Amino acid sequence: MNTIFSKKLLAVVMSSLLVGLTTSHIAFGQSSGVTDSTAKISQQDVKEHKDDHDDHEKGHEEDKGDHDEHEKGHEEDKGDHDEHGHGGGSKEEEHEEGITLSPKKMSLANIKVESIVPEYQYSSIYAPGEIKANGYKSYVVSPRTESVIISRHAALGEHVEIGQKLVTLFSEAMAQAQADYLIASTEWQRVKKLGNKAVSESRLLQAETTYNASYGKLIALGLTEKAIQSISNKDIKAFGQYTLTAQREGVVLQDDFIQGQRVNAGDTVMLLADEKQLWVEAKVSPNKKLDLSKNSPGIVKLEGQSYNAKVIQEAHTIDPLTRTRIVRLSVENKDDNLHSGMFVKVYFQFSTQEKVMAVPEEALIRSADGDWTIFVEDHPGEFKAIEVELGRALGEFREIIGVESGTRIVTKGAFFVASEIAKGGFDPHNH
Repeated sequence: MNTIFSKKLLAVVMSSLLVGLTTSHIAFGQSSGVTDSTAKISQQDVKEHKDDHDDHEKGHEEDKGDHDEHEKGHEEDKGDHDEHGHGGGSKEEEHEEGITLSPKKMSLANIKVESIVPEYQYSSIYAPGEIKANGYKSYVVSPRTESVIISRHAALGEHVEIGQKLVTLFSEAMAQAQADYLIASTEWQRVKKLGNKAVSESRLLQAETTYNASYGKLIALGLTEKAIQSISNKDIKAFGQYTLTAQREGVVLQDDFIQGQRVNAGDTVMLLADEKQLWVEAKVSPNKKLDLSKNSPGIVKLEGQSYNAKVIQEAHTIDPLTRTRIVRLSVENKDDNLHSGMFVKVYFQFSTQEKVMAVPEEALIRSADGDWTIFVEDHPGEFKAIEVELGRALGEFREIIGVESGTRIVTKGAFFVASEIAKGGFDPHNH
């Protein structure tokens, strides 16, 4: 604008000077006798200069119009620029909504994305528990008559097979029973050889009955058929000694005795148990109502390991010492990590009546205004937060409302995504 004003001022000054010069020249011509033709030439020059000045002013007006149109076009371009979202607050809103992460960054952050669909979910109720030997698959090794322990053949914790020797004992009653059997067996074999022609029917029957009775007594005292058949006059010094063997496969869980110790009939010498399947006794508060039925599912946890279990029995009486109700579960011990006497955590599982939409608890993040949100993947690597309404707590999962089936969400690493968005300066479209 200063340049245009300067040019106008210069043109006015020049015009004034020319007019003054021309007037002086005319006056000088008149006074000195200059001819009229000279005056006319001078007037024509002034007119031509004035026309040039007017043309110059007109050009300036056209330049000003072009300048205004240029300014107007610049304002339109600025409006178009704002409409296209390259300024102002729209970019910040996009930063608040979401972010784009590269596959490499997702892998480093261990981000897991899954499609969620309605499924049956389980809620859990906790109770402390203790591992017990399976009473249905356990076997108590005990003498059936008063005896003295001579030697042991298996140690605590040892895995034994069926028929394996466990402990050898001595008993006066066993010695008498073995002697009676040897006499009865010999007599029965002799009478049988004589037959009906030499021996009466009653004598045969008496010999057979005595033999069977002596045989049965040895069985009752704990001898095996193989051990009974080995009794003979040649081994008479071994009378009174007998060996107890494993009646089933298992682990020696108890052997609380020492050699030379006298034990009574029925005393537990060893306890064998099959640890492939164990019991868990959960202690539940008597006031807690549990809708449990046989085979209801449960989870047994020990040092970070989880084992599937099922309810096999629920007590209807209260333990007088702990004042709790016992719920017994059966658990498979395939890796042999569970042992009788261990304390564990028991979680009873209750299934929902219908399929529900649920996500892991770690997938839920609080927004700035306190609402619960999840991160949805619209396109590979592009995440944005959406608000959800929470439903029931279902163990490690939580029911959510307002999300369509098949939606891909961040189920692991949601905190990392939230922190990346909170940093700011990340364009969701990588501009």
